[in-house]
Amino acid sequence: MKKTKTVKTTKKTLDMVYIAMFAVIIAVSSWIAIPFTVPFTMQTFGIFCTLGLLGGKRGTASILIYVILGLVGVPVFAGFSSGAGVLFGTTGGYIIGFILSGLVYWLITNLMGKKTFSIIVAMVSGVFVCYTFGTIWFMRVYAKNTGAIGAMSALGFCVFPFIIPDILKLSLAVIITKTVPKYVKIFN
Repeated sequence: MKKTKTVKTTKKTLDMVYIAMFAVIIAVSSWIAIPFTVPFTMQTFGIFCTLGLLGGKRGTASILIYVILGLVGVPVFAGFSSGAGVLFGTTGGYIIGFILSGLVYWLITNLMGKKTFSIIVAMVSGVFVCYTFGTIWFMRVYAKNTGAIGAMSALGFCVFPFIIPDILKLSLAVIITKTVPKYVKIFN
């Protein structure tokens, strides 16, 4: 009985370490900016590697910790930014949308399993939910602060420039999700 309790305690401790470690990986990914016509970060890559490697439950916990760290002032968001002003600003809905992406990933992989097709469906669905939530949030906050903006204009600012980079980042995240567990036992 005592050995079983020790194993469970050790597993819980390791889970907490992995969750914290991947919250840091998401933060570091957020800081990596790729200059392009429209600059983009590796944040989405970090989010979906976290979900793919840790699974929906632990991955969503990592994302939640990342968002809470940013909310309380730790500069974990893109451009080393943080705080309630960023989280509740025009683009904050995309950050909150990452939590929803995690929940969607968790739901889909629980229902469909962890085959490559399921992971791809879960990640693409997660990005779609994040885009949708973030764009609605953007339109509401923008309208409150500046004036009404149409859906196509909002999508032109916030989604269309990021579709191709996000497809590339998700593809890389799927490859890592399927490759790393073969070589690193903790992700099995």
